[in-house]
Amino acid sequence: MRAQGRVEDRIVVTVGSFVPVESVEPMDEMTPRRPSKTDSLRPTYGFDDVSLAPGTETLDPADVDLGVEFCGFQLSIPILAAAMDAVVDPQMCGLLAGFGGVAVLNLEGLQTRFEDPAHVLQRIATLPADDVRAALAEAYATPISDELIERRIAEILTTGAPAVVAATPAAARRLGPFCAEHGADAFLVQSQVSSARHIASGYEALSLAEFTRFMPIPVAVGNTTSYEAALELMRQGAAAVFVGVGPGAACTTRDVLGIGVPQITAVADVAAARDDYYEQSRRYVPVVADGGMRRGGELAKAIAAGADLVMLGSPLARAAEAPGRGTNWGMAAPSPTLPRGTRIDVGTVGPLEKILFGPADVTDGTQNLVGALRQSMAALGARDIKAMQQVEMVYAPAVAVEGKSWQRGAAR
Repeated sequence: MRAQGRVEDRIVVTVGSFVPVESVEPMDEMTPRRPSKTDSLRPTYGFDDVSLAPGTETLDPADVDLGVEFCGFQLSIPILAAAMDAVVDPQMCGLLAGFGGVAVLNLEGLQTRFEDPAHVLQRIATLPADDVRAALAEAYATPISDELIERRIAEILTTGAPAVVAATPAAARRLGPFCAEHGADAFLVQSQVSSARHIASGYEALSLAEFTRFMPIPVAVGNTTSYEAALELMRQGAAAVFVGVGPGAACTTRDVLGIGVPQITAVADVAAARDDYYEQSRRYVPVVADGGMRRGGELAKAIAAGADLVMLGSPLARAAEAPGRGTNWGMAAPSPTLPRGTRIDVGTVGPLEKILFGPADVTDGTQNLVGALRQSMAALGARDIKAMQQVEMVYAPAVAVEGKSWQRGAAR
């Protein structure tokens, strides 16, 4: 039997037996509902959401100092080349060092799997898109050679560049001491997401505190996006912390795994951890914005958000000297089970010097990156990186299109 009763405009439905409406307790209209997760969502900001506000002082660009320290090296420009096979080889290490930056070599990449990786790089760069996935998996299935690691470090040092090398946490325990013994100057432990406490039941996880303690060279760590994780990494001895989960042009982590934080917020949060850690320890740990930057204005915004340096991948893959021949792919792209990257065609626009220092022959900010950063800092009155980190940043999601209808082809 089904019966209905009405109490204060509410319908009470019972199935199987009759319940007198008098027995139904009326709900307290003032009872608050349980908060949901979306009630407390924090606004986060990417490069397109913010702009830099001019202050009361401007400078001549020639008076701007772009120098910064990284892992014991004094750099004249705050730019690192990403540890990606299409971006960095020993030759690129020497070139970028000559311009004042540093390139990072991937120890688990093609340079340490093939004595002459040129033919593999050429194949990956020229294959039809449908065939790239299988070619990457095949190439990266070739074992890593300790002899080639030793040789690549020696080749980098021969160019006069510092030998900065990178490996995943799983490989770092063995490769770190080996590289230090054979002349590496700094070691980057880089993974999709780095944390101070990695829990694993099937193997012994890398203890960062122990690793940094026994390594005779500086150990940088990446990548992270949060204040808490960055602070713990610094406390465990990280010489630098890299910021960015999924913003890179060749990375598909955000689509595949659904994780990531927009870069402006991520960099600002990690920079706050750096500043708090410095107050506690008097040890300054540089913050590196890694990924998501293509134009000079984005480099400027990354540093204004708190970064000390930026790491670039695809923008430098466009250099004529880059090993990728106008293409680039993410470090997780070769995964045999869950690839989180793809080959992208970035094109070749000219020599590395043109990309970094110009002269630019395009108006979109993708060339003369260093000149754009210098000009931005001068217009904002920032004499050096520290001053740039203090400039005002405003929420301005329309700033890129405001008044630009003619540029967008909507003449009216």
